[in-house]
Amino acid sequence: MNEIIKTVGERLKHCRMRKGLSQEQLAEKCGLHPTYIGQVERGEKNATIESIWKIANALELPLEVLFEKLVEYYSEEENLSAQAYNILDTLSKDDQRLMLTILNCIVKFRNK
Repeated sequence: MNEIIKTVGERLKHCRMRKGLSQEQLAEKCGLHPTYIGQVERGEKNATIESIWKIANALELPLEVLFEKLVEYYSEEENLSAQAYNILDTLSKDDQRLMLTILNCIVKFRNK
C-alpha cells in the first residue's frame, strides 16, 4: 500500500509542477496546509479521499488519472511501460512529442 501512496503523491506533484504552482499556491487553492501538500506528494501521509479530491480539483485533474494503471503497475514485479509513462507524464507536451519521435526512430532502426 505504501508504494501506491507514493505513486499517487508523485502524480500529484508532477501535475502541480506542470501547472507551474508551488506547494504554497496549491495549498491556498485547495484549502489545505502547504506542509500537508508536501507530505502527500512525498508519500508520507495517507491522505483522505476528501483531501485527494480537493487537491485534484484545484489542479483540474480528474481523479481517475491519479489512480489509473495502479493495479497493473503493482501486479507485476517490473512494469516498464508504467515506469516510462510516469517519466513521460512529468515532461512538457513538446518534450513528450520529442520523446515519441526518438522512440519511433529507435523502433524503425531496430526493425531494419
